[in-house]
Amino acid sequence: MPQHLDLSRVMNRKLSLEELNRMSVNEFQEAEKAPIYLVLDNVRSLSNVGGMFRTADAFLVKGIYLCGITAQPPHREIQKTALGATETVAWEYFPDTLEAVKDLEQKGVKIMAVEQTADSLSIDLFEPAPNTPYAFVFGHEVTGVDQEVIDRCEGSLEIPQFGTKHSLNVGTSAGIVLWEAFRKIKRANQG
Repeated sequence: MPQHLDLSRVMNRKLSLEELNRMSVNEFQEAEKAPIYLVLDNVRSLSNVGGMFRTADAFLVKGIYLCGITAQPPHREIQKTALGATETVAWEYFPDTLEAVKDLEQKGVKIMAVEQTADSLSIDLFEPAPNTPYAFVFGHEVTGVDQEVIDRCEGSLEIPQFGTKHSLNVGTSAGIVLWEAFRKIKRANQG
């Protein structure tokens, strides 16, 4: 018979750092990564870049491609939000985003733009193919993903929004997309 929790006795206390069982840098580097890449297409904010490194670390992302004007580590402003994730998450720089996309295509990675387009799919409807790596392209804070990059992608995903604004911060978008992709890819790969 299942035991029932006596909710009056449950303490909702904050866990200590030791109780979180976080990986060391070496353990992270040796861990199996999620078959997910991020492509940052001319992301201008150093805080956004750092936050995306930190989010990529949280979901064991295979790598980040920094493209165009996107700043590269080491940089003090990136480190403020990355909190060391630039030391764990693999990254490469490409002067041109299309070159990064071509590199990923040669590796058999399916590339999806995260952008509002005429044919974009709501992220909640995205169903990844089993045993398939994916890259998600995030664009410039004002102009988004360049059209020529969108044209090269296999499709576009968008996050449903219901308020008066028609966009989310790119770092916030990355967190939402990575969580959805991570859990769905994990489920698809488990059969």
